[in-house]
Amino acid sequence: MNIIKQYWEWEFPQTEAQVHKEIESAGRTCYKSQEKITDESALAFVKMIMSRGHDAILEFYDFKVRAITDRGITHEIVRHRIASYAQESTRYCNYSKDKFGNELTFILPNYFYEVHNAVESQTLSKINGKYEAGYFQWLHILNNCENSYMEMLKVGLKPQEARAILPNSLKTEIVMKMNIRQWKHFFSLRAAPAAHPMMQELAQSMLEGFVEKLPTLFGDMKDMLPAASIETPQVV
Repeated sequence: MNIIKQYWEWEFPQTEAQVHKEIESAGRTCYKSQEKITDESALAFVKMIMSRGHDAILEFYDFKVRAITDRGITHEIVRHRIASYAQESTRYCNYSKDKFGNELTFILPNYFYEVHNAVESQTLSKINGKYEAGYFQWLHILNNCENSYMEMLKVGLKPQEARAILPNSLKTEIVMKMNIRQWKHFFSLRAAPAAHPMMQELAQSMLEGFVEKLPTLFGDMKDMLPAASIETPQVV
């Protein structure tokens, strides 16, 4: 059994300046002002349409990221319908194979970080009792799930049949592609205080990356950002 924290990676090769040019190319159609396009005109144009609330033009560029999280969180992610998704399939992935390390990988819930670290450092006496109890129940169930899943495969069940016992904590990968307008909507809901704690953690970390890499387009959302607590995104 392998336990990891959730994280995400960029799959975005372009600079923000190149994105601005794509948006300007589409947006100037509305005004038939293509003759005003220069090497330096795109930034001013993007700022202008954003100040006017002309957000439909922001739909003309998509950003793609890869999230490594648990299946419970991806059930929330895919509710955003103006998007494209490609997700690791428990129908076809056989976790007893060498490519998966012959084991199941689970995502550590962020509300168990402190307990997990205390177990690793042998300082468990300092932890709130309810999280200690919950953490060990969680480990117990995951261990049983892994053992039962592997036994089901050994007796001849297919992965798509054995997956019936896999929990929400199972690690999964999902590639997400949304246009700029939809990303802003995604962050407004999923990085907010009312979001599930793990969804909020992941979305806030993503938003931190978007604000850093795309300040013109996402800088207006930086007030939603406390200090992000998960790994720095890897730029692909």
